[in-house]
Amino acid sequence: MPSSPHVALGLDFGTESVRALIVDLDGNEHGSATAKYKHGQLINTLPGTGEKLPPDFALQHPIDWIDSSAKAVRRTMKRAALDGRAVIGIGVDFTSCTMLPALGDGTPLCMMERMTGEKYAWPKLWKHHAAKRQTDRINRIAKGRKEKWLCDYGGIIGLEWFFPKVLETLEEAPAVYDAAEVWVEGGDWYVWRLVGCDANDLPRSTCQAGYKAMWSRADGYPSRAFFKALNPKTADLVRDKMPGRLLAPGQSAGELCEKSAKKLGLRPGIPVSAATIDAHAGVPGAGVAGAGTLVMVLGTSSCHMLNATEKKYVPGVAGVVHGGILPGLYGYETGQAAVGDAFDWLRRTVGHRNFERLSREADALSPGADGVLCLDWFNGCRTPLMDGSLTGAFTGLTLNHGPHYMYRALLESSAFGLRWIVEILRESGVPVRRFVATGGLPHHNPLLVQLYADVLGQTITVPSAKQGPALGAAVLGVLAAGRNAGGFASASQAVRAMAGPRKDLPQRQPRVVKPNRGVRKAYDKIYQHYRDLVEVVRGQGPGARDQGLGGRGQGLGLGIRK
Repeated sequence: MPSSPHVALGLDFGTESVRALIVDLDGNEHGSATAKYKHGQLINTLPGTGEKLPPDFALQHPIDWIDSSAKAVRRTMKRAALDGRAVIGIGVDFTSCTMLPALGDGTPLCMMERMTGEKYAWPKLWKHHAAKRQTDRINRIAKGRKEKWLCDYGGIIGLEWFFPKVLETLEEAPAVYDAAEVWVEGGDWYVWRLVGCDANDLPRSTCQAGYKAMWSRADGYPSRAFFKALNPKTADLVRDKMPGRLLAPGQSAGELCEKSAKKLGLRPGIPVSAATIDAHAGVPGAGVAGAGTLVMVLGTSSCHMLNATEKKYVPGVAGVVHGGILPGLYGYETGQAAVGDAFDWLRRTVGHRNFERLSREADALSPGADGVLCLDWFNGCRTPLMDGSLTGAFTGLTLNHGPHYMYRALLESSAFGLRWIVEILRESGVPVRRFVATGGLPHHNPLLVQLYADVLGQTITVPSAKQGPALGAAVLGVLAAGRNAGGFASASQAVRAMAGPRKDLPQRQPRVVKPNRGVRKAYDKIYQHYRDLVEVVRGQGPGARDQGLGGRGQGLGLGIRK
């Protein structure tokens, strides 16, 4: 099997920055770099015009993706002391659903002079939550028509997804919708730019389409009749405004074109993989190649991925896609909408400069934070309720409680939300046998991982790789290069060789976090209080009555809203 100097490049596009990672075929890191987006998240004002954005808007600048990735790649190659000829494949992971309207040549509408001041022409970040009304209508019509694809998403789709955002633009800014020749995921747009192909050959990821755009390999997108029922103008949306070909992550989308090669400082002709969702890249990046392991990618939000051999109906799951994560298996996605960004929000709100002291003081507290209880829905509830309009809460606060009590309660709440998800998966017949935590938070917030282990009563493995999604993207780049270049006979072989634990490589040994058995009974009791708080906050509103959530969730509606 080939090894260095053959290397792969993984590009991991996050919410605030892009990370580039160079690894060889044994998984050894040769260089990495991160470059922040110049404009960051556009949540306050629109660039250029200074227009104040509505509260639920979250946009990005597409040129940031190009410029920041170029900086990160050039810095990485310099640190690796390699030239572009060493790179045999490029993999890309991207936040999802982050999407944009474009012209047929790939030009984002927001880059057109006449559209720069139109907020709906800009890319909508995954956390854009302004399409609530459109999401409700999609769910209502899908349920009324008994659309079978709805079962793949636990009976409800989320407002962060592709088609609610398209429909929002049509209804709020019809001129932008009409001007859009192509609607595309940000990750697919970036790969499209890398390979420089015609719009008809635009490489669309089956991962992004399957989990965020109601696509399946068996049936494709929802029918024309369904889209017509949403709005007569969207009847032919897929045919007229979504050109391209659907490719699985790891399949070659084409070769790096001259223009993009020059921008990145690489050689043209390098195979480029079809994109994948950033969190999903964390599965191969964590060295997980089989079924039954829940991989928790913990960052600003969290996504939990699980491969299984069978397809089951799971209420509130974010998607079940055959081959959506790894070939030959059913990939389940669940998640929590506010994790790292909720922790940072609390830190800023209480005026702490960093997490170190806050974590130390929170760690000294007993389970339950002296009666302070939190509900972690500060950006809505993803799984199992799939409702971005729900809000978070703290209860039990007194004048005797300082910031570290609130922080401890927030961390515990995140763990309780995870436990609820695991229970629903198991109750639905989906085996969950092992737990792996990857992403940035497990390395920077050991208290969080310990609380997860305590609340679950399960051991959690933390892989040594600190850039799990970027490593997973690099693995996909090797697969796109093909067996002759990479030497791997299968995806699982590549995953194990490049990211799995190796006895001969001490640096590849994972950290193992075991639960504190003495706190299990306490957390069982506090978890029930958490579930009681869930019902109080959900109230008796419309929506959850027919979701079939089981146990405490059955027959209750969706309550407190923004």
